[in-house]
Amino acid sequence: MANAKKTALSTADFEVFGKVQGVYFRKHTQKKALELGLKGWVMNTAQGTVIGQLQGPKNLIDDMKIWLQKTGSPKSVIEKAAFRNEGPIANMAFKTFEIRR
Repeated sequence: MANAKKTALSTADFEVFGKVQGVYFRKHTQKKALELGLKGWVMNTAQGTVIGQLQGPKNLIDDMKIWLQKTGSPKSVIEKAAFRNEGPIANMAFKTFEIRR
């Protein structure tokens, strides 16, 4: 973990469009985020999209962004993923990565 201090922490809000509800998208997003060691949350919206926030080392957030754009859950059909409010953070606001309802 000696390198952890050198890695700048970052944050990004995301919204994923397409067939992303009713296809276990949140569960797979949580699983992937935890595998990468990211913190934050994910939830469905009334508009049929999935939104959330990522926090962690920037390189891992970049990996997660690619996953959100290209992979998703096995039954999902991703039209696009949008990212906002990206930037460095001093420390993480979340202890884990949770599914919000």
